[in-house]
Amino acid sequence: MLTSFAGSQLFGQAYGSGSPWVLALHGWRRDHRDFDAMLSGPPPLDAVALDLPGFGGAPAPAEPWGSAEYAEALAPILDEMAPAVILVGHSFGGRVAVHLAAAHPDRIGGVVLTGVPLFKPAGARRRPALRYRAARRLARSGVVSDARLEQYRQRFGSDDYRAAHGVMRQVLVKVLSEQYEAELAQIACPVELIWGDGDTAAPVAVAEQIRDSIATAARLTVLKGVGHLTPTSAPAELRSAIERMRG
Repeated sequence: MLTSFAGSQLFGQAYGSGSPWVLALHGWRRDHRDFDAMLSGPPPLDAVALDLPGFGGAPAPAEPWGSAEYAEALAPILDEMAPAVILVGHSFGGRVAVHLAAAHPDRIGGVVLTGVPLFKPAGARRRPALRYRAARRLARSGVVSDARLEQYRQRFGSDDYRAAHGVMRQVLVKVLSEQYEAELAQIACPVELIWGDGDTAAPVAVAEQIRDSIATAARLTVLKGVGHLTPTSAPAELRSAIERMRG
């Protein structure tokens, strides 16, 4: 059952019975339930797993946010949590966690990142297909209809792009163009990187680049036989990283 937080602006699931000290942020097209196994125990951790705006039971933002705007929207929940919050960010949620940790260093005690594509993998396609770019130019001049352009989007877009609609498609485009070097350099708390060696959305090479971009020492743990969805396929390993930070 979803609970409201921060003056009913945010929605998610609370775990445990004490003041929450873990904040879990899910990936694109996912929701808070990805963290059930990790947080419910036994024993349960005192934690909150949110539905990020536009996913699960949370309404989409009124305008296309980037990950910095998501972090700003989430910041009020820190006032309802224990000091030195441990952030857990998977994939898109990790993008938001990086901004949250950089912007509020006095409130964050540690960050666990997993499967977060903060950098483009080597060999990744950086521009849309030529035929789609041509159709987009023709649509601007009225030669190609909106319906026809959407057909090109469905044909040449990624799975996430094809599934996104309205403002969430604009959010996706905005997020995919972001850079994170400055935010990573500002993180002052301990960082754990928990990565599947079979992650194709964010390969281990991306994790290594993240590790090398963080000013503080970051620990990288690579899990054999694990893919991108680490919260559901490796919840025990993520929980161990959280507990290491708690001490």
